[in-house]
Amino acid sequence: MSTPSDNRSSYLPHTPANSLLQPFPVGQPITSSECIVVKGRVYAVLKQIGTGGSSKVFQVMDDKKHLYAIKYVNLEEADAQTIESYQNEISHLNKLQQHSDKIIRLYDFEITTEHIYMVMECGNIDLNTWLRKKKTINPWERKSYWKNMLEAVHTIHQHGIVHSDLKPANFLIVDGMLKLIDFGIANQIQPDVTSIVKDSQVGTINYMPPETIKDTTSFGDNGRPRSKISPKGDVWSLGCILYCMTYGKTPFQHITNQITKLHAILDPSYVIEIPDIPENDLQDVLRKCLVRNPKERISITELLAHPYVQIQTHTRTEFI
Repeated sequence: MSTPSDNRSSYLPHTPANSLLQPFPVGQPITSSECIVVKGRVYAVLKQIGTGGSSKVFQVMDDKKHLYAIKYVNLEEADAQTIESYQNEISHLNKLQQHSDKIIRLYDFEITTEHIYMVMECGNIDLNTWLRKKKTINPWERKSYWKNMLEAVHTIHQHGIVHSDLKPANFLIVDGMLKLIDFGIANQIQPDVTSIVKDSQVGTINYMPPETIKDTTSFGDNGRPRSKISPKGDVWSLGCILYCMTYGKTPFQHITNQITKLHAILDPSYVIEIPDIPENDLQDVLRKCLVRNPKERISITELLAHPYVQIQTHTRTEFI
């Protein structure tokens, strides 16, 4: 493969370590001689749109002028855990996309001992970048995106998968709809188990539920701290995303010291501020998502039935 040397940007699927994937300033398109071949099919590379760890993401076009994103992973530079995370991503995408249009599409992939190619759906912008650019959010747009997120996460939960690292960067806007991307650290839960315990903490602190934070009083057989992963953890993370879409920041973002922030997330006496807004149903959703005890936290199924996501039609009476 000929790898473009210049860094440019659009916003498309991220790597499992997507906190490392940063957009690049848009530049001139590269020459048409640059191409990627996946299972014999040739894709012309238009530009590089991101990089992260051992991966690069390119915007490409096939011979029918259809746009795709291709994720290229150099396995010679990747450790075993990284390789496993990409294999997880492919496995999850293959399994889930047939069940929901809120999951990013994986059209094709190729795995060798040297590399992985993933041919994916082309998106417009990720939710994190979109939120940074927006000064105000239309309430209907927020509600629509919230419903998209719930539907996507409901699908993965139905198939025994907990994402465990939900954040705005893991949702891609595709033609006005949010789609879930990045399954690198998602965890498969067996049908007869409601939660699993991991030997290492994962996730992003501002969106991390209390129960997944390392509990220094609980250790695994290997002596390492354990953290608990369950579907209710994804609910907390979604609540943090909705909070950010409502108030312009996450519930604990104002606490800059990381240790202090972790303590605040865990401390039941630390009150999470939910300032008054015109939308009472939205406030209610936030309160029920951001409950520290996962057993008392609202479920995805209950959120989908909540009045907030029910689109109401208001009739207007004209007076002459």
